[in-house]
Amino acid sequence: MPDTVNGLPVHPLVVHAVVVLLPLAALGVVALAVRPSWRGRFGVLVVLIAALATAAIPLATDSGENLERRVGDPGRHAELGDQLIWFALPLLVAAVALVWLHRRAARRVEDPTGTRRTSGPGVVGVVVGVLAVVVAAANLVQVYRVGDSGAKAVWGDTPAATARPGGDDGD
Repeated sequence: MPDTVNGLPVHPLVVHAVVVLLPLAALGVVALAVRPSWRGRFGVLVVLIAALATAAIPLATDSGENLERRVGDPGRHAELGDQLIWFALPLLVAAVALVWLHRRAARRVEDPTGTRRTSGPGVVGVVVGVLAVVVAAANLVQVYRVGDSGAKAVWGDTPAATARPGGDDGD
């Protein structure tokens, strides 16, 4: 993978895919968990978004390592970024599990007219739904932590509006 695109480091470009897709997938998983009727309509889309987000994470970490060699160690940001895949994988599994449970229930239950309908969630469905919400919340928190540490690694603790051009502090 190239280090730059049109002179810009690849890392901030790739990171935006993760920053958009992973929270979107997490919110989608929460929606599927709390509204089982949406699983048939939106489940595959949520699984696809979660898969794309998960696939983008190694690209972001690899490009971050390339950038690190050029500009220096970002400290905690690199550690948190390396951990993000371990949050995204369970989110992907949760999305797949919710869709699979929906399809299994739809196959199993048919009413006398021959049309398919879903049954209640059952104990397994409730447990998977609760775990899915917990995993989604953990993903949202971790994405925030990674992004916040990255912003601090680049910009420091000084808000951009108060930073002075050239980095001097008025002396």
